[in-house]
Amino acid sequence: MKTNTRNEIKSRIVREGFTMEELLERLHDDYGWNRSVSNLSAKLQRDSIRYREVVELADVLGYNIEWRKR
Repeated sequence: MKTNTRNEIKSRIVREGFTMEELLERLHDDYGWNRSVSNLSAKLQRDSIRYREVVELADVLGYNIEWRKR
């Protein structure tokens, strides 16, 4: 089953107690991201978020992205 990137990321944001604004503020401070909620929402909606951005987002939320052999 294909993971829905948008729902997975949004659920992690909520689970960790962040609002989109708070998350983007941290991403801006740590990685120089644009603070625009609409920009991130559009990337998630279009499923056009880059791998590097997902790694940075995961870092701010306290997650590591790990590749494991099946």
